[in-house]
Amino acid sequence: MTLEQLRIFVAVATREHVTQAARELNLTQSATSAAVAALEARYQTRLFDRVGRRIVLTAAGKAFLIEAKAVLARAAAAETVLDDLAGLKRGQLALAASQTIAGYWLPAFIHRFNAAHPAIRLELSIGNTEQVAERVREGSADLGFVEGDVDDPILAAQSVAEDEMVLVGPIDHPLCRGTPVAVHDLKAARWVLREQGSGTRAVLEAAVGRIGITPAELDVVFDLPSNEAVRGAVEAGAGITVLSRLVVMRAVKAGLLAVANLELPKRHFYSLRHREHHQTQAARAFLRMVGEVVAV
Repeated sequence: MTLEQLRIFVAVATREHVTQAARELNLTQSATSAAVAALEARYQTRLFDRVGRRIVLTAAGKAFLIEAKAVLARAAAAETVLDDLAGLKRGQLALAASQTIAGYWLPAFIHRFNAAHPAIRLELSIGNTEQVAERVREGSADLGFVEGDVDDPILAAQSVAEDEMVLVGPIDHPLCRGTPVAVHDLKAARWVLREQGSGTRAVLEAAVGRIGITPAELDVVFDLPSNEAVRGAVEAGAGITVLSRLVVMRAVKAGLLAVANLELPKRHFYSLRHREHHQTQAARAFLRMVGEVVAV
């Protein structure tokens, strides 16, 4: 069994599609299929069931996927240690960030870091808070940046910035006319919200909970998986929402949205790192740069 075979198996298993995995790995479909077949033949274990044109993991394949990911993570960690010996003259830094941070806060830091350390290859994956924490936990990301609280003893979280949350609606919405918003107004309104698991959704639910409203009492017409989708639906008149001021600032300035008169608690942006994983010089340099800029 080779690391290359493991990489191919994980790619195929993740997508449950040989052609897509081959394309991502820059391999031929026949080479990709042969690598999987070699594993199955060597250990006389079927890893995939072929269902028509689809493939699905068998029970053995699902168990093997967990171990294969762990082996590849350890191999990547070993390679990282060797890269670290060269200081910041080579290597890579894998970042994961939740949507608000990835789209509106992190890009300036990525640009600044790349200008200072052009030999370090940066990768960025985007998900909600739960997904980012999982990527740091499993080792596929060196650093994570999230808006929500993460309660996991294996992850070290550090506040790196504050973010202002605002209640917004279409410019002609009755709650956006400058008068204070009352509890009964919030219960009567139609809402467009981010999906469960996002830091933005968690902040909203905590905020309304403080004034005696349970999430079930909100009339949620849409749960959408991105800030942009939520903002677009609200601009179209679907309802009101709570988003970061970073997300809605341009739309407010353009007269597409209006901010309601409701004070919401600020939230923190947090960096996440794995307590037990080797922290590279690149990761330390990135966190140091973020801290220096935020402190200015």
